[in-house]
Amino acid sequence: MIGGFLMSFVPNRLEEQQLSLFDPLTTMTEREKKFLDRSWAKYFAEFIFPKIDEIPYAVLYSDKDSRPNTPVNVQIGALLIKELTNLSDDELLESLMFDIRFQYALHTTSFAEQPLSDRTLSRFRARCAAYETEHGVDLLHETITSLSSEMAELMKIDSSLKRMDSLMVASNIKRMGRLELLYTCVANLAKEMAKTREIPEHLRHYTEADDRNRVIYHNHSEETSIKIDIVLKDAATLKELCGSDYDDSSSYQLLLRVLKEQAIQKEYGTYRLRTKEDGGMDASILQNPADPDATYREKAGKQHRGYVANVIEASSKNGSIIEDYQYEQNTHSDSQFLKETLDSMEKQAETVTIVTDGAYSGTQNEELAAEKNVHLVTTNLTGREAEDILADFEFSEDGRKVLKCPSGHEPKSCSYNQETGQCTISFQKSQCKDCPYKEQCHPKMFKRVSRKTVSSKSNQRARQQRERSSEEFKKYSRFRNGVETIPSILRRKYGIDKIPVRGLIRSRFFFGCKIGALNIKKFCRYMQGQDKSPKKWQLLKKW
Repeated sequence: MIGGFLMSFVPNRLEEQQLSLFDPLTTMTEREKKFLDRSWAKYFAEFIFPKIDEIPYAVLYSDKDSRPNTPVNVQIGALLIKELTNLSDDELLESLMFDIRFQYALHTTSFAEQPLSDRTLSRFRARCAAYETEHGVDLLHETITSLSSEMAELMKIDSSLKRMDSLMVASNIKRMGRLELLYTCVANLAKEMAKTREIPEHLRHYTEADDRNRVIYHNHSEETSIKIDIVLKDAATLKELCGSDYDDSSSYQLLLRVLKEQAIQKEYGTYRLRTKEDGGMDASILQNPADPDATYREKAGKQHRGYVANVIEASSKNGSIIEDYQYEQNTHSDSQFLKETLDSMEKQAETVTIVTDGAYSGTQNEELAAEKNVHLVTTNLTGREAEDILADFEFSEDGRKVLKCPSGHEPKSCSYNQETGQCTISFQKSQCKDCPYKEQCHPKMFKRVSRKTVSSKSNQRARQQRERSSEEFKKYSRFRNGVETIPSILRRKYGIDKIPVRGLIRSRFFFGCKIGALNIKKFCRYMQGQDKSPKKWQLLKKW
């Protein structure tokens, strides 16, 4: 139950809807119908809306007989249209009441009154967030990926070739220094406590409207370090006053967190500011109490506070569709995103090629990709280059033994180092002395034998370096470059750095809607091109 309203789930079956005698569609002129058919609303109404599966969302509602819910497909459809048209919740509601395109897209033209109110969408988002918090299931993600699959199939996009890229998503928070961060946590808790109990006289200034400016920006005569010491002392006092009475308070928990991350506890319960020598301050520490989930990361010389998203796009001559997306704290690496993608995949019946940049590379990912019948292509490699000759060494499947050298000789002996993953191999000195690859291989020559240290990782890296010079690899590289447009579009057209909510789960919901809207935009553009074509697309009949 969200917002005090108990609702039962009732599916919105389109086949059971009846056209009203007063439906505005029946009174439209031919000219008006022509313009309606050219708009995004036609494709949304005919192809997107009917494919929104409501059943997974039944878990958000009561199983008891009560007031029926607002149709789930109308709510999800409205959220997608909201991002597609770049409207606020209120603007969307107004458009739904007065714009026939919105009613047509959501199949509500025959409704006596439009089913959305000023709180419908916010309550639906709250239900989804509460469910994910409790059960760890993102219901919207399944809806967006399912719709993406339907659109990709209709557009005849080849899903066996995909490209992947990540992008930073800024949290809508202010950058804070250590003084302001500590002060904010103390002030938030002091204000909360003052509402229900008396707080000490020396702490009451935290509840005053202008106190923040006085402490942080004014009183330049006081050193910042002195101010921090005073705030830490007040924090210790508040912590002692709370006891166990405020264990369920988010303000109290944030105060405990910031003290643990930013300070060191001394004797008698007092604190001092944590220094670099103390350690323990990593990218996961609290950036701003307004968004406790936001983390810190430096990438390409820029500082980022917030989240990171990963998109997987399939593309062909007919267009492109983002098939899947991931959204996590920005300490999540590209390599982790790829591993999670591969872990969630079944073994593919036919080989699937995923093209990424070098940040997704790694021996574990390559091995996991091979297990899933996925051809992983990384268009640039990080780290030091391997010697080209290493590509010609032949290893056993487990990488623990060298079977042959570039000249085809079997090693006299081979020892494997478990810690370094390297193999030390030896040959008869005469074999290496007269070898045509001697100048490239550079073996160490001894009195009777010669030795060389190699590893399966360097062998794989040398092979990848060779592949990079092939014409096929150059095509993959050009193909991957196309995914670089997605971050730019999401920032300029869909405002991902200005998401109006905070927190990982809540902002992920908005991001998912924006991905869905971007795909619908691509789909509508393609369908408009098909309608202008003299040939009719026969696949439309299946819809």
